[in-house]
Amino acid sequence: MLDPKIIRETPDVLRASLAKKHLELDLDAILAIDSSWRAGLQEVEALRGKQKAANTAMAALPKGSPEFVAKVAEMKAVSAQAKEREAQLKVIEEKFREAMLSVPNLAHASVPEGRTPEDNVVFSLHGAVDLARPHAVPHWEIPGFDRLFDFARGAKVTGAGFPFYVGDGARLVRALIQFFLEENTKAGYMEIHPPFFVNGASATATGALPDKEGQMYETTPDQLYAIPTAEVPVTNFFRDEILDEADLPVLRCAYSPCFRREAGSYGKDVRGLNRLHQFDKVEMLKWVHPSTSYVELDKLRDDAEARLRKLELPYRVLLMCGGDLGFTQSKKYDLEVWSAGQKRWLEVSSCSNFESFQARRAQIRYRSKETGKPDFVHTLNGSGLALPRVMSALLENNLQPDGRVKIPDALVPYFGKEFLSFSA
Repeated sequence: MLDPKIIRETPDVLRASLAKKHLELDLDAILAIDSSWRAGLQEVEALRGKQKAANTAMAALPKGSPEFVAKVAEMKAVSAQAKEREAQLKVIEEKFREAMLSVPNLAHASVPEGRTPEDNVVFSLHGAVDLARPHAVPHWEIPGFDRLFDFARGAKVTGAGFPFYVGDGARLVRALIQFFLEENTKAGYMEIHPPFFVNGASATATGALPDKEGQMYETTPDQLYAIPTAEVPVTNFFRDEILDEADLPVLRCAYSPCFRREAGSYGKDVRGLNRLHQFDKVEMLKWVHPSTSYVELDKLRDDAEARLRKLELPYRVLLMCGGDLGFTQSKKYDLEVWSAGQKRWLEVSSCSNFESFQARRAQIRYRSKETGKPDFVHTLNGSGLALPRVMSALLENNLQPDGRVKIPDALVPYFGKEFLSFSA
């Protein structure tokens, strides 16, 4: 959520950011609601002042005197009017709060112009993308793939996009989760094992609600939401709390399954492991001092890149343009691995700075040593990493002539052997 002062005092800043993000918002309507609320607040404060003055005057009058009785009647009338206006003000205040939830975060000045993913800027490129891999095929075409990644039985049990991982497939999932968690904890991130369902307040705090794209799975009658990423519960770990400035930055990492309806997804981009309704991911999160948040974003991106380097996967880093930035982010980098079988880039991580947008919604603050007053932290998160497309790249890039898959050296201690086999 943005600071209301930005809308009231510098609306042109928000209009410029909306144009950069290519988002539409009826800002004039929100300003009108805010103006109505502030006018109503002034009226209520004036009525309470009259009520207080009448009460003071009553105290100086003899009880039972005509003047005293008149003041009592005046105070009751003012009190009734104030209560009526307060009730009206609460309605307007709720409308303003709902309107503020529709206001996207400001894009950072360094975010490039652009409308579509094609306008994203290649920030850096790593690894031998052009290395000859004559045996590479799309992973779903590898002989025996369905033995380890059983989509048919998953569809029978749950539905499309909920595969079973079997044998070496399950072993690979477990190995990657453990590898990512170990690497993240070595880098200073404390591990958390979070709840996999959250309430509406938690989903709203991170920007997952309102769910404009229809991606959240909701339970009834409990009104809990299956998490689309560990970002949602872990960010809320400090909701409504004040941190000590000396403790910043706070670093956490968490494994979780992720649940997404992926509404509107179709075509070749959703084949095999490319896009699932349930998948596994390790998330990295930071709560940082506002003055260091962009330095911390670079460190976060470096940490995610380090995981890919250890897995020996060719990858590139994209700086997202305004039109592909998203509702909640101020700045975002995407990390994409090269899929030798599909001959395309696959996103495996997004590293984002939200500045105070989430913290303001979640009321996560730190107490300044200088002023002693609380102020909002900046929140950051990044995938470290998402498993399905990492597995896609590992299977395709490392496929051997005999049909086995060579496991990267860094992953062997976790996987327990040097090759993954599709044989029964």
